[in-house]
Amino acid sequence: MSKYWSHITKRIEPYVPGEQPRSTSVIKLNTNENPYPPSPKVLDAIRQHINEDLKLYPSPTADDLKQAIAKYFNVNEKQVFVGNGSDEVLAFSFLAFFNPGRDILFPDITYSFYPVYANLYGLNYREISLTEDFTIPVEQFYDAPGGVIFPNPNAPTGIALTLESIEQILKHNREKVVIVDEAYIDFGGDTAVSLIPKYENLLIIQTLSKSRSLAGMRIGFALGNEQLIEGLERIKNSFNSYTLDRLSLAAGKVAIEDVDYFNETREKIMATRERVAKELKNLSFHVLDSKANFLFIRHDTVPSKHIYEKLKEQGIYVRYFKKMRIDQFIRVTIGTETEMDSFIQAVKSIVQN
Repeated sequence: MSKYWSHITKRIEPYVPGEQPRSTSVIKLNTNENPYPPSPKVLDAIRQHINEDLKLYPSPTADDLKQAIAKYFNVNEKQVFVGNGSDEVLAFSFLAFFNPGRDILFPDITYSFYPVYANLYGLNYREISLTEDFTIPVEQFYDAPGGVIFPNPNAPTGIALTLESIEQILKHNREKVVIVDEAYIDFGGDTAVSLIPKYENLLIIQTLSKSRSLAGMRIGFALGNEQLIEGLERIKNSFNSYTLDRLSLAAGKVAIEDVDYFNETREKIMATRERVAKELKNLSFHVLDSKANFLFIRHDTVPSKHIYEKLKEQGIYVRYFKKMRIDQFIRVTIGTETEMDSFIQAVKSIVQN
């Protein structure tokens, strides 16, 4: 710890991302990346934009990408905000809509960046305990003092709320912003976009990292009431007007427009998820009902930390969380059919021995 650090730097506990192994020969099932490559049309668009124009700043308004997103979701372009990955959009949202001294509500088992943002900005928060079956207790999110944020589907559980439940949270927080983090919505959940016309306090945040195979490009976006989007633009333009580079803008637009490829890859992932879940249950695993591109699992008798370590020895990376209530679980990203076959074979050997 340096004497030159600010008080914030000294007290903050940064988010810890999933391990990124240097070797390309491992089976990487620990960071919820898409196992399939981006759309060929996306790669073509990137190649076309690798030219002398890179000497120029990208568009600060990202109009082409916003128009593509607006058309896909059937909203107004002024209801769209884009940023450098959904993490940046989330960070801007905490600053734009939450105030110090008033508790933000989010689940106790959820995306671990939420408390990091709150602490960074000096915001108060209260973690609401998930139920015994790891579902979100909807009524406990009513009348939030400072606002609400939760992922749908939740992470790392993969369990999704119904639109009816989300609407109840919105109805009981009309004077506060409710942020629904839909990073994994395309793998079986129901997006809350249809609720935007009814609720001016609803902000939805999505990413192109998961279902559109663009984790390496860092493209996120928000959808909501025009005044909420204006608030995000004010915050963004107080940090950096050029949050997305030229290649990301080109890639994002085409990724949104190539609906056929998007549907093809996400449907493959969902089918693989259901097959693997069934096979794991046959091996005496408890598998939560996932609507995401991962499974949250624990074995009836074999400790999850042991499974995690043994898999890693075999070059298969999954995510283990050393946290109360979930330290007997591991999170497994859905890979290709071949990768998941290798995972199942390795797990079978571990639990049988």
